Amino acid sequence: MSNAKRRQPYGFWPSIISARRMAQRARLEDVQFGGNGLVWLENRGKQGQLVYQPGGSARRDLLFEHSARGGVGYGGGEFTASGDSLYFVQQGRQIMRYDFETAAVRAVTPAWGAFSAPAPSPDGRWLAFVHEDGDRAALGLVESNGGWPILLDSRADFYMQPAWSPDGNALAWVEWENPNMPWDATRVVMARLAGEVPQVAEKVMIAGGHEEAAFAQPCFSPDGRRLAYLAAQGEWDDLIVLDLSSGEKRLVYAAQGFHLSTPAWVQGQRTLAWLPDGRRLLVIRNRAGLAELCEVEVESGAVRVIPTAPYTWLRQLSVHPLSGEIALLASSPRLAERVLRWDGSRWQEIACTDAWLLPETWFAEPQAIECNLPDGGRVYGWFYPPQNPQVQGEGLPPLIVHVHGGPTSAVVLDFPREAAYFTSRGYAWLEVNHRGSSGYGRTYQQALNGHWGEADVVDTVSLARFLAQQGRVDEQRMAVMGGSAGGYTVLNCLVRYPGVFKAGIALYPVADLIALARETHRFERYYTDRLIAPFPQAAALYRKRSPLFQASQIRDALAIFQGEEDKAVPPAQNQALVERLRGLGVPHLFRLYPGEGHGFRAPETIEDFYQQTERFLQDYVLFS
Repeated sequence: MSNAKRRQPYGFWPSIISARRMAQRARLEDVQFGGNGLVWLENRGKQGQLVYQPGGSARRDLLFEHSARGGVGYGGGEFTASGDSLYFVQQGRQIMRYDFETAAVRAVTPAWGAFSAPAPSPDGRWLAFVHEDGDRAALGLVESNGGWPILLDSRADFYMQPAWSPDGNALAWVEWENPNMPWDATRVVMARLAGEVPQVAEKVMIAGGHEEAAFAQPCFSPDGRRLAYLAAQGEWDDLIVLDLSSGEKRLVYAAQGFHLSTPAWVQGQRTLAWLPDGRRLLVIRNRAGLAELCEVEVESGAVRVIPTAPYTWLRQLSVHPLSGEIALLASSPRLAERVLRWDGSRWQEIACTDAWLLPETWFAEPQAIECNLPDGGRVYGWFYPPQNPQVQGEGLPPLIVHVHGGPTSAVVLDFPREAAYFTSRGYAWLEVNHRGSSGYGRTYQQALNGHWGEADVVDTVSLARFLAQQGRVDEQRMAVMGGSAGGYTVLNCLVRYPGVFKAGIALYPVADLIALARETHRFERYYTDRLIAPFPQAAALYRKRSPLFQASQIRDALAIFQGEEDKAVPPAQNQALVERLRGLGVPHLFRLYPGEGHGFRAPETIEDFYQQTERFLQDYVLFS
């Protein structure tokens, strides 16, 4: 019997990764120990479903009339498991309590503003949380059985990661002010609480207070004697431990060549945790898209890597407070994300997104790629060649260049669903980690400051041309795709380098920087002050770098996909851009999805997006 592949034109390969499968994906968001087992969060379209697996028993869904969604900023911090109870944020607007034994659900707070990061006190009586209402942010407190929230602190512009001391007499958190983002400059603060109804009796800044140093994830040791936190104050990251009695700060681990966290786009990120003996810490370190789990001895600073192969990306670290067992989310370019549990000797797979249990032969092996830039710098990326176990093409494949959002974000070696959809159809796929991306050191991450709309564009075009010059892709059949900030790069590629790409595909892209500075949500209100220049002083520069006002330079086909309820990039920007494209006679497609925001959740929306995109690529790239 022959195993020879049949030949078929690139872009038309039959694939088992359908648009419907893409729409049915369930994304794992978090995992924690709770009850007598594990609890994890699955985003199933618009439903944030909490799933519970007691030890030795079958898993079960916990929510039927509720949906766990963090409501502050871009979300995150949806739930916290504690003893026999589980606290979750209902649709971003209200904290609820779930009882593992009775399965009863009751409200803890009124539905008011936006909530995130519920943190129960050690005795279970109180619940701290992050709250926003309009332009006001606060740390609040409420009785865990329900009641009216109490204000703890509201002097900062933003709050994140509240953590209790083991005796319940202190609370630590991260805070920062505009115009900073949480990876620019933050503070770790600790407050001593006092009173029958706890109030802040004393507040001390543990770390921060100056520019160009960001601090994250404060956590108390199990005996309450020390506070550990992460610091991004040099090229790479540091793990610092504070002795609360003596006030001595010790640099326990200087992670030269590694980051110990990722940019805090959402609440509730966890890459650091104490082990129960209080003598060791666990931390997830990362570099250039690869992650490792490390155990760090506090006294000696000795670092031991805990093997996690074949997984290449790890996140949401959780440690059982008594047994020291570890749980986290793990994935690789050929293994869909799953919940793993470590008992000290082996990893056990607890859960996976079943729709993606596919043969590994359908997934391309990524190849690291980098090239020199015109100014002497370098740009990095990951290249996925076409991959299909049943067919092969002839000649050079068409290329889709994908630009991540943020732009202070990165493409990492996790499970590439979107890449697989296209590589299994015969497209090559290139992920660009342009200047400004995380994972390559602080200098590289800050290299986009003042140059957004320029450096990211040069990097994207340079890396695509480099692949073509190497003879790995067809230079006459290249497209560029991206969402949000990545969509902004897509638009500017078409403006500044017409003809390099036959088509652009932009999801909720930034088209008008002036409108963005005026209208975007509060989390990113001053983000462009660093990426471009302070507004409104630099309004002329904002206009110059806005694709909307340079639309007359666009010649290549452009598809724009937009959510009707987008608060980060209001749809008016792209509606105005589409009107200009129509007047200029530029081939274009515009889809405005009701009920969708900055990112698509509804299965019917996602299915339509992939169907429309595939047809658009065929029309303007394959048949160009």
